[in-house]
Amino acid sequence: MAYQRSSWLCSAISRKYGPTCLRYYSQNTRTTPRAKAQSKIALIDAQTQFSPALVDSFHRRHDYLRISLTERCNLRCFYCMPSEGVELSPADHILTDDEIIRLANLFVRSGVTKIRLTGGEPTVRKGLDGIIRRLNELRPFGLESIGMTTNGIALHRRLPLYIENGLTHLNLSLDTLDPFKFEIMTRRPGHDAVLRSLNTALHSQGLRSVKLNVVVVKGLNDSEVLDFVKLTADKDISVRFIEFMPFTGNKWDKAKMVPSSELLDIISREYPSITRAPDELNDTARSWKIPGHAGSLGFISSMSDHFCSSCNRLRLTADGQIKVCLFDAKEVSLRDEMRRGASDEDLLNVIGRAVQGKQEKHAGMEDIDVITNRPMILIGGIQPRKCRAQTRPSLPAQSYLLDHTPLLPHIYRRWSSSSSQSGLRLTHIGSDGRPCMVDVGNKDATKRSATASGRIYIPRSAYDLVTGSGDADSTDKTIQKARSKGDVITVAQLAAIMGCKRTADLIPLCHPLQISNVSVTLTPECGVRPVEQPGNEDASEYSIKCTATVACEGKTGVEMEALTAVSVGLLTVWDMLKAVAGKEMKIGEIIVTHKTGGKSGDFTRGP
Repeated sequence: MAYQRSSWLCSAISRKYGPTCLRYYSQNTRTTPRAKAQSKIALIDAQTQFSPALVDSFHRRHDYLRISLTERCNLRCFYCMPSEGVELSPADHILTDDEIIRLANLFVRSGVTKIRLTGGEPTVRKGLDGIIRRLNELRPFGLESIGMTTNGIALHRRLPLYIENGLTHLNLSLDTLDPFKFEIMTRRPGHDAVLRSLNTALHSQGLRSVKLNVVVVKGLNDSEVLDFVKLTADKDISVRFIEFMPFTGNKWDKAKMVPSSELLDIISREYPSITRAPDELNDTARSWKIPGHAGSLGFISSMSDHFCSSCNRLRLTADGQIKVCLFDAKEVSLRDEMRRGASDEDLLNVIGRAVQGKQEKHAGMEDIDVITNRPMILIGGIQPRKCRAQTRPSLPAQSYLLDHTPLLPHIYRRWSSSSSQSGLRLTHIGSDGRPCMVDVGNKDATKRSATASGRIYIPRSAYDLVTGSGDADSTDKTIQKARSKGDVITVAQLAAIMGCKRTADLIPLCHPLQISNVSVTLTPECGVRPVEQPGNEDASEYSIKCTATVACEGKTGVEMEALTAVSVGLLTVWDMLKAVAGKEMKIGEIIVTHKTGGKSGDFTRGP
């Protein structure tokens, strides 16, 4: 396979750049590392017809496009998929086959030579073989390779067709050789299926390269590193060890990350003769070779030793957003532009502005944005960013929204746990600037209670409907619709009690509590005007006041439970009455009026 790759490379150079460039490449790749570097530069300089839209402000040429075909996956790897799952985009938000091919065509004609298909899991996308076949038709315009990154669960039977249609490079993700540990890491069975796919790939003559991606997590699979190395002894495969990286929802911890340098030390002690191997141009992995082994090793050190200076990658998400860096939360929608009727020239302008906004390098491992960036499964790749408290990333010289409005600094603002008033801090923001629950483990359980209240202001017709007074027209269809939902006060009262008991499910950082009592009352009122409009004679003087008192014996207060009960109760009143008063109602004045217990003592709000 190595000979095939070398032969193919020479043929591609001769075909695209002519025999002179080929002779230069052949002569210098046999000499010193400096000469090899010069030959690579010569190849870059020899390229023509490369669109300026794909060159960023640091002169990096982006000729590699990763296309995510789907957000769905048949595994649930913990470092990729949050344990609670992800909210998938609606089906009509996902790029169609024609939209994918149109964008791929535009990128290839602009200078992209390499396309990699990712996910989610790309093999769960219907019509994948047709997408590969249509991408293969772009070769006359400069496309040189079509790769795919897959978990291999559903691959081994389909792989021959994909290769026949034009697939040239395959990356398989496999983090453990232990089938039991596989189910722990992926939350699904399927280890045998992945090994079958690997075996099929290694015996497929049409593939130029087969790589195995291994995400190494300390204390979980780092003990298997040497077992993976042994695979290269008799298999023409590149095993690539990837540092565990932070993404939204994957509970990243620096202590779980094994730096590539540490892995290399482990391998070097077992194989002292290991030597550095030449890297492919713009490759993310640092390559190493053990003499006598058929395959090679690679280390992708995105955290400990980034490779931003040579980055040539752009990413297209399944829902049509272009991401210029996996660690950057900023995105621009090419899908929306296409569906608004944008021409290829318009799309290229949008792509150019996005590329110009690419930073020189991503943030360090302590500053990755795991709050606003996507989980990895919704991106389709390996990489992310996070802002420290009181820091704000610098803006690129030219960053614009699609309507050409400059991006303003305030849209990058992050929550901070600091305050201009010394001694004050947000208790649900940790010292690292991330949201966290307050630790109440050392507190004593005490009796606590809280009372909250709020009002919904309603027109006279709704008031008459609720109280059964006045001249409510029983033949009016809207009145009949409202009455068909049941008694407003009773339904709202039940909803408030149910909402109170589900507070921890609705408010992410609230502690679940064993509530001992919930009391909710809803009282129709006449002659009460909104507090912010005391002199406004036109303001509604009809309202329903909701009051909730909650009690428990626990380590934290129940103010949130009381406020949730009131809010849900008033929202239910709105829902019950919207047929007759949807445009006139107003909810407000939701406050805690009384609390007892806890370290801060009792509290009663004055009139």
